[in-house]
Amino acid sequence: MPPKDTDITGRSPKRRRPQAIRRLVIWYRRNAAVTSLVGTASAAGSVAGSMAGSVAGSVVSTAGNVAGAAGNVAGNVAGVAGSMAGNVAGVAGSVAGAASSVAGSMANSVLQPLVFDPLRRLQQGSNPDGELRIIDAERLWVAVDGMGGDHAPGPILEGCLRAVALLPVRVRFVDETAAVDQAVAALGLDEELAAAIGAGLIEVVASGPSVGMDEEATVVRRKRDASINLAMDLVKAGEATAAYSAGNSGAVMASAIFRLGRLKGIDRPAIGALFPTKDPNQQVLVLDVGANMDAKPAYLHQFALLGNIYSRDVLQVQQPRIGLLNIGEEECKGNELCLKTYPLLAADNRFVFAGNCEGRDVLSGDFDVVVCDGFTGNVLLKFLESVGSVLLDVLRAELPRGRRGKVGSAFLRSNLVRIKKRLDHAEHGGALLLGVNGVCVIGHGSSKALSVVSALRLAHSAASHGVMDDLHKLSNNTDAVVACD
Repeated sequence: MPPKDTDITGRSPKRRRPQAIRRLVIWYRRNAAVTSLVGTASAAGSVAGSMAGSVAGSVVSTAGNVAGAAGNVAGNVAGVAGSMAGNVAGVAGSVAGAASSVAGSMANSVLQPLVFDPLRRLQQGSNPDGELRIIDAERLWVAVDGMGGDHAPGPILEGCLRAVALLPVRVRFVDETAAVDQAVAALGLDEELAAAIGAGLIEVVASGPSVGMDEEATVVRRKRDASINLAMDLVKAGEATAAYSAGNSGAVMASAIFRLGRLKGIDRPAIGALFPTKDPNQQVLVLDVGANMDAKPAYLHQFALLGNIYSRDVLQVQQPRIGLLNIGEEECKGNELCLKTYPLLAADNRFVFAGNCEGRDVLSGDFDVVVCDGFTGNVLLKFLESVGSVLLDVLRAELPRGRRGKVGSAFLRSNLVRIKKRLDHAEHGGALLLGVNGVCVIGHGSSKALSVVSALRLAHSAASHGVMDDLHKLSNNTDAVVACD
């Protein structure tokens, strides 16, 4: 008997390819065969045309020469006719060859992308954006609270080093010297930090004991030299155009109010976060997302005024559509806060009030600004932050395993990366604290380098679009805010 690993002929049996791979190979061979056939037809057409032209020309020319021997006049006429017939036949042959060649090229252009583009895209990967040329004279100073955040100060400093290389900003990094020296040594950032300091892109500012993530917001009054307080002082003194902190949100807000002050006519500042929508080119500003747990109708009215200015100046929306987050579209729906806020927003002609916005409509793109109390907004923000990771986990679980799963994942890789970037809160970096007398960005407590870069990009955008100028115009208008409880 032959051994088990051989067939009757004594040869080892061929391993059967998985069904998906066999289908892919057959599909490719068929397309390749069609392309080859059309190419062959193109070549054959060109050769046939050339031969037809040559033969026809030779035959008719010979006939013309014979006729010319019979008589001068008849020969001349036949010669002219022969030349004309030869030219016509040659042109016909050339046209036939060109038509075949065009057909071959069209077949190649149709079939080749189907066969090769996905593989080429996988091999090349996503094309990185070209480096932006930064003019040093246009860089803006941003004060960064280096001790704010769950992972501070190392990842915060790392993000600042990336930011000064990618964005037209300079950073005044406020920190506790001992903690930063330890983080720099642990992450190996010595040379990079020294180079940035030498180039004037980063300036280190020493601070006192920082505010902990678990401390009360009022601690900023006692810790006067805390990093967050010094960062706000830099903005107030004009030594920085914006401040950024990923620390205790309540402490950041308290420090901004105590050090920078509120805008005239604004009772409570609001934290505004940018949410993605189904349109990749559009974002919706939601405020408040955590600064005021208990709000009054007048507060929401002020939030609408602040959001309208930011959406118009920074997001470049000509007429922002304002929505009131509610449980229904009808004016009579909602709790007492929503019922009293609705007429205030509807009566104000300084912005476009688009009515109530249900939870399902926040990301629809039908609204540019959505106002709500801080409790509801914070729940909405935290829920959205989980959607991206959950969605990707579901996709990974649903993709088939084995070779079929790897092939499918490879074709979907670029799409999954784009989905992750649109839903990842790290890509947005932070939220603006609107209503204080200065540009202030509050980052997520778990912020790392990517989040810091995104937050500094947001701070630069707000500082360079003249938002504060328009907010001051709003506060100087005595009729800007309706004082109503």
